[in-house]
Amino acid sequence: MSQTTATQSEERLIKKYPNRRLYDTRFSAYITLADIKQLVLEHAVFRVVDAKSGDDLTRSILLQIILEEESGGVPMFSANALAQIIRFYGHAMQGVMGTFLEKNIQVLMDIQDRMAEQSQGLYPQHFGPETWAQLMNMQTPALQNMMNNYIEQSRNLFVQMQDQMQDQTRNLFTGFPFPGQPEAPKKKK
Repeated sequence: MSQTTATQSEERLIKKYPNRRLYDTRFSAYITLADIKQLVLEHAVFRVVDAKSGDDLTRSILLQIILEEESGGVPMFSANALAQIIRFYGHAMQGVMGTFLEKNIQVLMDIQDRMAEQSQGLYPQHFGPETWAQLMNMQTPALQNMMNNYIEQSRNLFVQMQDQMQDQTRNLFTGFPFPGQPEAPKKKK
């Protein structure tokens, strides 16, 4: 299925029918999860809806693609990482976790884009996808070290922010007598 004729800015509507088939309304053709994955890779704007109810199923379809990717080849998430993500559901930090993951993925994408731009400037004629893959394989330990440093700095900033919020809250409520809280020191006259 050729995606090149479609404009990237228009939202593409994909309908999911009860028989689990996906129908691309732009091309009037049935498509597969592999086709939707290709749309994602091409940065196409699309939405998947239930053909009967009109409910938005985009996230569900994207999760199916992730499940297929995790099942085959080399998984991106360890069992421990997935268990930790599951533990955030229903937790007070659920919203923070989603934003945290999204922003960190964006940081990784920005780093990747910048490295690609810099490498193109250095080796424009010799830097194809295979060369880029080889370079990334050689740089994996350095990149992991850089990411570990980034995560450690983020953790330290978060702890610092948490301490500041706790101090501000404590200062705000010093005048209120809460059970179990030490009384505020009385001023000498």
